[in-house]
Amino acid sequence: QVQLVESGGGWVQPGGSLRLSCTASGGPLDAYTIGWFRQVPGNKREGVSCLTARDGQYYYADSVKGRFTISRDNAKNTAWLQMNSLQPEDTADYWCAAGPVPSPGYTCWHGGEFRGQGTQVTVSS
Repeated sequence: QVQLVESGGGWVQPGGSLRLSCTASGGPLDAYTIGWFRQVPGNKREGVSCLTARDGQYYYADSVKGRFTISRDNAKNTAWLQMNSLQPEDTADYWCAAGPVPSPGYTCWHGGEFRGQGTQVTVSS
């Protein structure tokens, strides 16, 4: 089974940027739609952005459109989430997940079949 590991989280001031990475091992990532999710304790999970494996279909939550960019390199078995203009409301635990359905909307809604352990993003002054 594919295992996912995130990196790149941390603390940043409002208006700053972070780039999250999601690296897969144990199998090829190019069979899966990849997605980034976030959650604040007590709140629902939010599908932030998802990207299909080959045809580049993507989804962004309204809350991040124009600020976040999802990308992937199947040859490197890695996906990224570039986060710009970060705001305190972006503070959350972020994780990547992957699923076999070639639909970014479906994956972002249902959360994928397997996920990484997550990385904390904190935006504050």
